This record gives sequence, structure tokens and C-alpha cells, in this order.
Amino acid sequence: MMAFTAAIDQIRMANRLSGKKLYEWIVLSDDGAPVSASNDLELATTALADSGPLDAVFVCGGINIENKVNKARNSWLRDQAARKVSIGALCTATYLLADAGMLQGYRCTIHWENMVGLREQFPELVISPDLFEIDNDRYTCAGGSAAMDMMVYLIAQKHGWDLATEVAEEFLVERIRGRNDRQRLPLRLQLGASQPKLAEAVAFMEANIEELISLNEIASHVGLSRRQLERLFQKYLHCVPTRYYMRLRLMHARQLLLQTSMPIVDIAYASGFVSTPHFSKCFREFFGIPPREERRAHKQIETVGSSSEAKS
Repeated sequence: MMAFTAAIDQIRMANRLSGKKLYEWIVLSDDGAPVSASNDLELATTALADSGPLDAVFVCGGINIENKVNKARNSWLRDQAARKVSIGALCTATYLLADAGMLQGYRCTIHWENMVGLREQFPELVISPDLFEIDNDRYTCAGGSAAMDMMVYLIAQKHGWDLATEVAEEFLVERIRGRNDRQRLPLRLQLGASQPKLAEAVAFMEANIEELISLNEIASHVGLSRRQLERLFQKYLHCVPTRYYMRLRLMHARQLLLQTSMPIVDIAYASGFVSTPHFSKCFREFFGIPPREERRAHKQIETVGSSSEAKS
């Protein structure tokens, strides 16, 4: 809901401040039925088939996006693209555009929680960690407040930076973040700019999930001794580097487990484990549940959620 309203309110404000009807919008759904957001607020919608001519389409997505794929919607999106309509995605809806074949040859981004699943499912895509990507007539953003940044940028492109700045000021935004601003991942939020060597070491670990690297290699890469690196991890992350590296690999595995249909053996290898039994043992010790049960429980929750949506 935040990404959805953040996008719409920017163009609403552009209309208000300019005194002109610069933008009009319509809220669409597959069948025109009311749609509930994850916060239970309900929206009235119009069916895709009744949309009429459009200049741009922004698809909005939330949790469990991999289960929201719809062949009829994909066909509709491809028809819109063929009509030279600009296609965009808010938050996790980048996954839906990828499934519809809308992002081949384009740079794109998605919320950091979904990057792993998107990369595994669509390895041919060029996925960036930036807040938003604008590549010709394809627009994608990481969600949340990034939807605001992207829309303000698009307003500036179309109607100038003076109006875009006024829009931002109305929403008390101190700085308009640009297309090259990165998503602020949890570790960077925690460390800020105070520990660049530690952040670099973690980034090196994150870039080497499948092919493991030794602690000596990591220390050499960031220009520290092994002991200095261990001290940094203990002081700021409260664990040894090997334990943190294991956590990264298991979190990566869990995202693949819940966001893709990859076999568990493939997930184990993609997360740097040499055998499935070892992976299952480590996963259970860390999360308190075996990977198969984790996936089964997640699917049961999705089934219950889908049934509730159908009843409402």
C-alpha cells in the first residue's frame, strides 16, 4: 500500500501545484473486483479489459509475489507494450514484469528481500541494487518510499525540476533521491559509514555465496589482517566472521526456498553447501525447522491466505 499510494500521490500533487490536469489515473485489477492490500485496506478497481487507451501502466506487488503470476495479465501487458505503452513496476511487481517477458534487455531493480529469488528465477536479467531504474520505457523501483523518488524523477523529466521540487517539499522530503542511489540494506543501516572495511568484507561475502572464500582471502581483500577482521566482526556484529558468513548463506538459501520452486539439493549447492544433509543440519540449527518443513509450512500459509481472499 505504501508504494502504491506513494506513487499516486506524487502525480496528484503535481496536478494540484500546477493548477492543471497533468495526470489522470485509473486503478485496474485482473477482473475489476475490489482488491485488498496486505494491511486489509480495500480498493475499488476497474477490469483490465475496460482500461481504455493508456500512456503508462504501473503494476504494484507485495508479499508472495511469485504466486501472483497470471497468464491473462501477462498477455495484456504484452499487448500494452506492443502499443508503445510505458511499463513500470512498484516494489515486488518487477517479478511479474519479468515473468511476462517485459524486462529482457532492460535494467531493473526490486526490493532487496526479493533480489535473490529474482536472480535465480530470471538469470538473464540485469538487476541493480538501486532505488529505482528507468531504462527507456521500463520503470522499476524497490518499493516503499522509493516509489515516491521514482515518480518525482518522472515528473521532473516531463515537467521540469521546479515542479518536482515543489512536489517533494509538499511531502516534507528533504532530499530527492536519484536513480543511482542505492537501497540501504540492513547492515549499512546498522553500521552507517563508520566501518567501511567491515561493510566491504560483508559485501565480498555476499558476492561469494555459492563459491566460498576463506577468511584469509576476505581479510586480504579488504586490506586487514585476519585478527583485525575478527575483532571488527566481534565488536560490531557480535560474532566471528565464519558464523556471519554462514548466516548470509542460510538467509540466501531461505529466500530461494520460499521464493522459488528450486529443488532443495540445488538450493544447497547454490548456497555454498557441499551436501544436502549438511545444509539441512545447518538450516535446522539456525532456523529451528528443517528446510522441507519450512517450505511446506509456507505453502500452507499461502493456501489459507488465498482461500481467505477468495471468500472475501
